[in-house]
Amino acid sequence: MCKNNKTIDKILKPNSKILLIAGSDSSGGAGIQADIKTVTALGSYAMTAITAVTSQNTTGVKSITSIDPKEISKQIEFTSKDIKPDAIKIGMLHSEKIIYRVLVSLNKIKVKKIILDPVMVAKGGTQLIDNSSIKVLKLKLMKKVSLITPNIPEAEILTKTKISTLNDMIEAGKILLSCGAKNVLIKGGHLKSKIMQDIFINKKEISIFKNKKINTKNTHGTGCTLSSAIATYYSCGKTLKKSCEMAIKYVNHSIGSGPKYGKGHGPINHLSTININKKFK
Repeated sequence: MCKNNKTIDKILKPNSKILLIAGSDSSGGAGIQADIKTVTALGSYAMTAITAVTSQNTTGVKSITSIDPKEISKQIEFTSKDIKPDAIKIGMLHSEKIIYRVLVSLNKIKVKKIILDPVMVAKGGTQLIDNSSIKVLKLKLMKKVSLITPNIPEAEILTKTKISTLNDMIEAGKILLSCGAKNVLIKGGHLKSKIMQDIFINKKEISIFKNKKINTKNTHGTGCTLSSAIATYYSCGKTLKKSCEMAIKYVNHSIGSGPKYGKGHGPINHLSTININKKFK
């Protein structure tokens, strides 16, 4: 038991409640672990529905075990029946059956603010979702959510186009809108450029978020972190565009202060927003 010899001036309480639907990353850098850390670091309350269990570290993925789709539905519905989420973040959905079960559960719990990170390929290159699942995600799930946040390889898979420039990103975004997406954030980290450019697009506007690219291999879990951060800011009343802007800044700060763990693509620093002013003894 830890005792504090000073009185804590202010007790922090969660600003909102986020349901995280994603796979588990045993290394802690991505997946549900990164999601929980992000939501907590940004001052909100995290709930979970685990869709798969992976055995992985910073060098790659060794195995993926799916959770029974019925159990995933139970997690989503039973949790939400007691504590209604203000927003939902969806990550890895490993199979077609899982996607359909998640869709049914989303229709039951009726949460409006939903962020989809279409996790398809791990940082080390391992494919995390099969082709039939990609088709259902594109035709069904994408239309249900408030925002989809693909990186360039994921946007290429979803649009069946090659993305090499900023204009290519914009055109890919337009294709996703024509397929039923309401809002799209395409992450530009895979472009060969000194400037990081992310594209936010809907039928009314196109915005480009520009930031200095940080030269590091330690970016494991950045996509999971970004989408969870967007869901958190969005749940607290920020506009979707502003939520994207703030989440991008949080991720960049977390990359820049990364702990340099592991021999491969290491994790980022989810604690980058937290200042600990009290000493515990």
